Amino acid sequence: MTGRPKPAVCVLGTGLIGGSVLRAAAAAGYQAWGYNRSEAGAKAARADGYDVISDSAEALGRAAEKDALIVVGVPMPALSAVLSDIRTFAPDCVLTDVVSVKAPVAEVVHRHELGRHFVGGHPMAGTSESGWAASTPDLFQGAAWALSVDEGVHADPWRRVARLALDCGAVVVPVLDAEHDRAVARISHLPHVLAEALAVAGAAGGNLALGLAAGSFRDGTRVAATAPDLVRAICEPNAAALLEVLEDTLRVLGDARDTLRDNGSIVDLVEAGHAARVDYEDNRRWAITDVRPGDHDWLARLAEAGRRGGVIEALD
Repeated sequence: MTGRPKPAVCVLGTGLIGGSVLRAAAAAGYQAWGYNRSEAGAKAARADGYDVISDSAEALGRAAEKDALIVVGVPMPALSAVLSDIRTFAPDCVLTDVVSVKAPVAEVVHRHELGRHFVGGHPMAGTSESGWAASTPDLFQGAAWALSVDEGVHADPWRRVARLALDCGAVVVPVLDAEHDRAVARISHLPHVLAEALAVAGAAGGNLALGLAAGSFRDGTRVAATAPDLVRAICEPNAAALLEVLEDTLRVLGDARDTLRDNGSIVDLVEAGHAARVDYEDNRRWAITDVRPGDHDWLARLAEAGRRGGVIEALD
């Protein structure tokens, strides 16, 4: 890290992700405070030594005064109400989010006329738990943190948001909103749906099946322990992309069913699945070093680099 003074950060919503952003930012030296709609949640954060209040007007008034970077960490259903408050109390602050979809968020942000200072974000980290008590300052260490490079994103806000992600311990993945949403449908939202289905199938076997269940069932159903309302808030806003990948997956499963019925074999599925898992394990990030925010055509160049697996590990 350089000796550059850290800007102020205001986190709206201090659950697992937002709370972890607040903790990580504070640990990195930011002047950080937060807002939680629930006074009980705010009180729990204060008991841990963090500056969290349940008055959004007060939190955002301080953000406007200090030119803070505002991080929106509420679920998609609560987004519009929070953006309305931002437009009222801190419309000129740099704004980002940590919601699991990007195109729907950007649409609501622009509807509230807050797009000029906005950079969409999504840290790819989490657990099956939720709430302030589940948050931790090291949640983002080594994680990928997607940042939008769609047309209209400005370099100065992008740098501020990218620096926060890097200071929280993540690497930055530049990505177009639509491409992000299609990708996370496959590697985040579909796993939630499959985990729910696997949990239902296992439970249908009764106490004997559940008593015999071990590592593969436990690991395969881990995210089914997530609160149902939160799973819906994650998956349903990305319905179009999730439907597409569900159709793909149902075709794969249908083919496996057919070959098992006709030939007594699932060889095609298990070999393809094993190869795909090896691809995942062999995948390596590489550092983007030749594109800087504000350079000519920087958005398109970063989008292409991110598409090829490039990440930003540091900013000048």
